[in-house]
Amino acid sequence: MQVLGIETSCDETAVAVYDSKNGIISHCLYSQIDLHNQYGGVVPELASREHILKVLPLINRTLTDGNTSFDLLDAIAYTSGPGLMGSLLVGSAIGRSLAYSLNLPAIGVHHMEAHLLAPLLEKNPPKYPFLALLVSGGHTLLVEVAAPSNFKILGESVDDAAGEAFDKTAKVLGLAYPGGPKLSQLAEKGTLGRFTFPRPMTDRPGLDFSFSGLKTSALNTINSENLDEQIKADIACAFVDAVVDTLTIKCQRAIEETKINQLVVAGGVSANKQLQHALVSMLKKENGEVFFPRNEYCTDNGAMVAYAGYLRIKKGHSEPLSFHAKPRWPIDNI
Repeated sequence: MQVLGIETSCDETAVAVYDSKNGIISHCLYSQIDLHNQYGGVVPELASREHILKVLPLINRTLTDGNTSFDLLDAIAYTSGPGLMGSLLVGSAIGRSLAYSLNLPAIGVHHMEAHLLAPLLEKNPPKYPFLALLVSGGHTLLVEVAAPSNFKILGESVDDAAGEAFDKTAKVLGLAYPGGPKLSQLAEKGTLGRFTFPRPMTDRPGLDFSFSGLKTSALNTINSENLDEQIKADIACAFVDAVVDTLTIKCQRAIEETKINQLVVAGGVSANKQLQHALVSMLKKENGEVFFPRNEYCTDNGAMVAYAGYLRIKKGHSEPLSFHAKPRWPIDNI
């Protein structure tokens, strides 16, 4: 079975083909970073217009690169939420229309479920049940995964997502968009211990997150200092350390509460080297194992959508002729 996956939830246009025998046979991505960089962040209307221009050529390129064709496809999967409404509508409309024209089943995929499943594309995938930490610009979630599409939310951010806190702190430090990766790079040049930021909600029971206070603490520190490049690096270092420490503490709590010692980490922030090192070290102490997707599957991509769609199509799910974009869509309500 071959499934075409289309991802247009935010500012990345991505397409891939998953083959049930050979795995991902082709995946292509068009990034809008240069377009949005001049505005310091994603402009939703521009993002959706760019998807309209790029998605069909990208589909053709993906099929060519994978040495396949529309005639060999068995289903079409597309991200139907959560995300930016305009962007979601582009991918959903094209995916559903394409499936109709080819007389193929179509399936709308949950963006965070797709992220969660990305590590299962690797050679050493986790076995069910496992825990999942989903950390991106829009979401921070701790989820217990009993089986495909069987999720229980253990904790989530009550305000800002970790990736959003990264991006906004980076912007205040004067770093270019997208700021999260640049903040992580700057942190590597910093001296740990010069500044200290809080570990929000780690001083009380529970698995929920909060990053707005940490963001404010960083902002206050930035405004109180005579900034030079080293001070910026030291602030970045302290900020990244606080976020990583907070996420690690919450994951360790989840392991202790559920007695599940397999952890999947996905979403854009999962590419952070310090976070990867901290979670690997913690899981070793818990006699467990942590699973990360390869770098190109950490951020938004079509491969995870194609694979998630394949799993749902295999279970007999498909969409009616109508389609819906869901900018807000809880992962435990799929």
